[in-house]
Amino acid sequence: MLLYTTVGADDFNSAVRFYDAIFDALGQDRLPDASEGWAGWGKPYDSGFSFWICPPFDSAPAKPGNGVMFAFRATSAAEVRAFHAAGIAHGGQDEGPPGIRDYYEPDFYVAYLRDPHGNKLAAVFHRYDPAKDHL
Repeated sequence: MLLYTTVGADDFNSAVRFYDAIFDALGQDRLPDASEGWAGWGKPYDSGFSFWICPPFDSAPAKPGNGVMFAFRATSAAEVRAFHAAGIAHGGQDEGPPGIRDYYEPDFYVAYLRDPHGNKLAAVFHRYDPAKDHL
């Protein structure tokens, strides 16, 4: 359904460091074909979804959308924890530590962050089995 998502970044270098860290934790490489001032992670256009950062086109300051969140697929609870730790270590803010939530199914393991520009992010492993989780 989605081809790509783009969020604005006023401090491009800081944003790249943050997103390199969280996407590395999720096993996603930076895409090599970015233009100056752009960075992307995920899959090329014909292979799947990608996530991009760039300065806003209208030259106004970047700001997060109210009610907007980007959730990234994780392949394990350990990846969710690594995503959260990498984000905090690289300028992100905690919006909910790794774990299950009473209001979701018990196999939905998630962590929430805000990136350095305030965008809300989540990493989700939706096949969580606590018996198989080796903290």
